[in-house]
Amino acid sequence: MNEREFADLAAGHALNALSDADERAYQEALATNPHWESHVRDAAEAIAALSAVIEPVDPPPSVRASLMARIADVPQQAVGPVTTPDVDRDDEDYAAAGPAPVVPDATSSRPASWGRRRWFTLAASIVAVLVLGFGAASFGQYLTRPAAVIALQQIESAPDAQSASVSMPDGGSATAHWSASTGQSVLVTDGMPALSDDQTYELWFVRGETPIAAGIFETDADGRATAMLDGEFHSGDVIAVTVEPAGGSPDGTPSSAPVVAVATA
Repeated sequence: MNEREFADLAAGHALNALSDADERAYQEALATNPHWESHVRDAAEAIAALSAVIEPVDPPPSVRASLMARIADVPQQAVGPVTTPDVDRDDEDYAAAGPAPVVPDATSSRPASWGRRRWFTLAASIVAVLVLGFGAASFGQYLTRPAAVIALQQIESAPDAQSASVSMPDGGSATAHWSASTGQSVLVTDGMPALSDDQTYELWFVRGETPIAAGIFETDADGRATAMLDGEFHSGDVIAVTVEPAGGSPDGTPSSAPVVAVATA
């Protein structure tokens, strides 16, 4: 199984739509390739985000008819009649006959991809229904939202969501958003100074006296960015930003004083 096939299975797993065979293949692939865990998280977050924003509606009759027609087009496995030989069992000598030949089950040779083919057929129908409600363009934009934007919405929906802002001497500003229950934190900036090509902004959790690297980010021409901090947020962390060489701090510690520092306690 390659990584693309695993990503497909991860989506089906998030929707509880896998067959037993595909679920086993999914679990075995994940155990063998733990670095594919990101696909599991992405699929779960996408499904959670969809469930959080999509209000249930009654589809028009035409949509139901179209969906049922698609399902009807899925090939079904034909099962022939079961016949038994005309044998007088009272006269049959089982010992002399020896062991009965094992006849392979025709359905057992069905490839695991059969479940995925059914999943993709159903998924195509679901997407068609969603597009009717959202419009193709807006639905496509929704599915391609950056991870930081999704995280920010999840934080804002959390019961313990908090935020704090700081201003910079040159007029820029930064607002940190965090939620201890979700363990997520996001920094939103506006008007931050542009950096040279050999520099980048780096995020940090300052936990007590210890700085913990939390990823790098870039701003647009207006100094705006929405950046998610890598790693789990802990209550009391200071969310900080430093200017580092391109690619981030070479030794995992800040090489300059913070240009942003937001206390969360």
